[in-house]
Amino acid sequence: MTTGTESYDMVVVGGGTAGCFAAATAARDGLDVVLLERKSAEEAGHIACGDGIKGKSTFPDVVDRDRLKEESFTNREISRGIFENPRSGESLEIPFGETGAVVDRLAYGQVLLDETDRAGAEIHYDTVVNDVVQPNGTVTGVTAVRDGEALEYEAEVVVDGAGSLSVLQDKTDFASSSFDTNVDYSQFCSAYREVIELPEPVEWDDALVFKPTAELGYLWYFPRSSTEINAGLGFQMCQEPMELVDTLKEDIANRAEFAGATVKNKLGAALPTRRPYDSAVHPGYVAVGDAAGHVNPCTGGGIPGAAKAGHWAARVAAEAIGDGDVSEAALWEYNRRVQTDFGKRFAAMDCYNIFGTAHDLDELVAVITALPGQQLVDAIGKKGTADMSLGLKLKTLVKTFGHWDVLYELYRVQRAAASLKDVYDDYPDDPAEFAAWRDDRDAVLEGVYEITGADPKY
Repeated sequence: MTTGTESYDMVVVGGGTAGCFAAATAARDGLDVVLLERKSAEEAGHIACGDGIKGKSTFPDVVDRDRLKEESFTNREISRGIFENPRSGESLEIPFGETGAVVDRLAYGQVLLDETDRAGAEIHYDTVVNDVVQPNGTVTGVTAVRDGEALEYEAEVVVDGAGSLSVLQDKTDFASSSFDTNVDYSQFCSAYREVIELPEPVEWDDALVFKPTAELGYLWYFPRSSTEINAGLGFQMCQEPMELVDTLKEDIANRAEFAGATVKNKLGAALPTRRPYDSAVHPGYVAVGDAAGHVNPCTGGGIPGAAKAGHWAARVAAEAIGDGDVSEAALWEYNRRVQTDFGKRFAAMDCYNIFGTAHDLDELVAVITALPGQQLVDAIGKKGTADMSLGLKLKTLVKTFGHWDVLYELYRVQRAAASLKDVYDDYPDDPAEFAAWRDDRDAVLEGVYEITGADPKY
């Protein structure tokens, strides 16, 4: 039973990237907004993350972006990827063509929260949200416990930035909207990472290092500096479980440059490895970031997308609140912005994820290591699709001798991924047209399942 009620224009649940950008945007737009964070002020922002940002990322201009970079981007010289072949021990170097960064995730999170506070949003730490308030279909707030006191937070719009498999989505009745409820644990990965301090600098402090694993995941080594490494791994929950800690420990023990290393901290998490939610809006309710599947399903990267999603959600919600209409249709523009921007790329990349579930590690490694670097970057990076000249195709054929059927399958998947991006470019302006759009999208996906023989993912 709640013992008190607090009223705001907007309640944001979760102090991650998406939640902070939503709250900061709403506050700067003049809304009365509160951000609810379950952790203490000292621990808030400490999230399990690979910490890598591949390429230049422009964050919405609602926080001090220069401060964010200066205080949390510890390595801004990332210019290449190193793909390690777990079978041969050889490595493939992939130039990124632009400079990326590795961040100190705790420092990054703390700066974001401080910037959110400076923007004018209230932040309530040590606040555990446990239910939504939904009297007549529309979400009108949440219930929570703060410092042992049961409270109700009333709001015109609730922004769900509560992370993967958000508890709010378990509590909300979405029957009256198109909100995507086709969400299953098998569409997520279990991840674990350690921050390791080395006695001597590594030679690859300008690179993000990847090494695939048998469980359709990968080990990563991302240098925060030449002597501080974010080391982690994950596996998709649709695969056989992996002993994450033991697997990482074994790989680290076999690396000469990690001799004498000490572990500074460790953390685990669940991350989406799926396409973005088809719709992430419901009357009075918007989901953002991990809570809406806004993560690259091949690499797990999600910081820039989460920042954009939080910003767009707040902008659309602010307009809806101003108009006195927080219906699904009034919030729908948020869906369109996401799906026609990074959403279409992530959906295209999901085709490669589906492809991967139908093949074993040897087949995948044989094909991936034969692909020219730029094509690999395009396929799993910023474009979601890749093109290849005839000369490069012939060279790749030579390198993949014995796996031509898999290579041809990948080529067909690439064409399907390009078609899928076109479908997402036509994401509807109105929820009344959503069912027809979804049918068009599913028709492309049926082709991917037919090509790969993979089990349906959704």
